[in-house]
This record gives sequence, C-alpha cells and structure tokens, in this order.
Amino acid sequence: MCNKWRKRGISRVPIVHEVSLRPTPGKVSILSDGSVAVEDGGIELGQGLWTKVKQMAAFALSSIQCDGMGDFLEKVRVIQSDTLSLIQGGLTAGSTTSESTCEAIRLCCNMLVERLIPIKEKLQEQMGSVKWSTLILQAQSQAVNLSASSYYVPDFSSMRYLNYGAAVSEVEVNLLTGETTILQSDIIYDCGQSLNPAVDLGQIEGAFVQGIGFFMLEEYTTNSDGLVVTKGTWTYKIPTIDTIPKQFNVEIMNSGQHKKRVLSSKASGEPPLLLAVSVHCATRAAIREARQQLLRWTGLNKSDSTFQLEVPATMPVVKKLCGLDNVENYLQSLLS
Repeated sequence: MCNKWRKRGISRVPIVHEVSLRPTPGKVSILSDGSVAVEDGGIELGQGLWTKVKQMAAFALSSIQCDGMGDFLEKVRVIQSDTLSLIQGGLTAGSTTSESTCEAIRLCCNMLVERLIPIKEKLQEQMGSVKWSTLILQAQSQAVNLSASSYYVPDFSSMRYLNYGAAVSEVEVNLLTGETTILQSDIIYDCGQSLNPAVDLGQIEGAFVQGIGFFMLEEYTTNSDGLVVTKGTWTYKIPTIDTIPKQFNVEIMNSGQHKKRVLSSKASGEPPLLLAVSVHCATRAAIREARQQLLRWTGLNKSDSTFQLEVPATMPVVKKLCGLDNVENYLQSLLS
C-alpha cells in the first residue's frame, strides 16, 4: 500500500477446536389440552437453547403423524426448571449444552411416542383419521403416563469431537492515531448439519465480535495496589457498531452426516471466537509494513523491524509500534 499514513494488512487463520458433550437431563409433559411443556437442564443465556429445544420437541413428537399437526410448534413451550424438578443439571458451558439438551428432549419424546402409537393405531381403525387433541384425551382416559424424563449420557467414543473453521480479515491501520479499522472479514464454519441455521449464524457472528473485543479492545488494567481499574464501560472498551467489520460475510458449511452427533449437528458458540485472531494477525501485518516504511525513512538497522504485538492490540499499542514520531521522521527524510 503506497499511502504514507495508512497501512493495510490481511490474514487467513484456520482453527480446530475440540468440544466435549456432558450428561444432561430433560423432561417433556403433554397436558390435557394437547399443549407440550418442556423442561431442560441447561440455562438460556442468549445462545438459542430454548429455541432449539422447542424445535426438537416439535420435531420428535410430530413423528406420530396425527392430522392437523402443521402448526405443532405453537403447542410447545419451554418452562423454567430448577434443581428440584431436574436434578443433575450440571453446568451450561462449552457450547454443547444445546445439542446435549436437545438429545435429552428427543429421548423423552421418543418414550411418549412409543406410549401413544398403540392408542393411535386403535383409533385409526375406528375413526380413520386421528387428531392430536383426540389422541391425548384418549390417552388420558386410559391412564397413560404423558410425562417422560430422561438423562442423556453421551457415548464415550463420541462425547468429544472437533469443530473446524477459517477466517480471512483485512484491516487498515492509521499510523498517526493507531486506530485499526476492520475493512472485511470472511468466515466459513463447520456446524455439521445445523439444528437451526439462523441461531447458529448469530452465534458465529457474535462469538467473532466478542473475539475482536478480546484481541483488540478489552484491556485489563490494574492500579499499583493490584485493584482492577476497568470496572465499567467508561473505561472498559467493548466492540461497538464502529469496531465490527465494515463488510462481514459468514457461511455455515454443511459437512454432511455424522452418525454419532445429535441429528448430525456440531457446536457453534465458543469455537468461532478464536477466528478473531485473524484481525490481530492482519493488524500485525499492517504494523510490519509501517515499520518497513519507518526503516526507509530513518535508515535504521533491519533488526529494529522485529516486534511483539500484545493482546489486546489497543490504539496506543498500535501507534507506538508504528512509530510515535513518524511525522517527524518523514519530514527529516525529506531534508536528508
């Protein structure tokens, strides 16, 4: 790049991230009006857990194929559970809670379907077609247990697996201020066969932006007493609309069938965060170009081109590495 005061860098980074499934409980209850109440052992914290669980319950129960089940998703609701209603809930972490919980709910629904199928077959012989509400009323009259609990324990051979992804980021660094602008980021990420592409896409984008904060903005500072100074957003800089990539392209790669996965899916929460290192590496490439220019102006030894870019690469850090006195060096080079 020929511009004296702005330099660009680009970097491509692949990742391989190992995740691990954990035992997870679940409970599904069919009420007298035909609605379905689902309790899960995970915590909804914005990762779309309840959305995926709700869809899984509707998908699994719809296999009974009653008439008028087109809007069956509307009959399903997820209710807040606690440590008494669902024991052994464990922790919600590692990006695998959604798939583990979905599998626990699927097991519950399979039990319910197994109990309801014989009743449906008898009703079909008598009535021809069977509605969901009719089936549930008949099951209640026959004292069928319409609540099922399960505890999904992943098989040892499949509880750990690898996620794959790659990101390319291009940045522009202002040598005078140290400001880093992310011009474009392109991501491709392996979700297996996504349980919900819209949710997973949001998870990938959100994790990447959170990674930008980690690698570029979120400085952890303490005072002489060792106390944290960055206590709030007045001093703790998080990603904003101005710091995300100007052009942001994300593609979910369908890597085909995975027999040992939950509906062939893979995790999408934490692994994409690591892809944001591409922004840090692109910034390092831009700084390297700036320092090469500085060497041409000053005539210093090439050994001065070696540098260490810390994490986070904040504006003051970038400005210092580019050369705090680059304007003076430029003017001096014109006079020499």
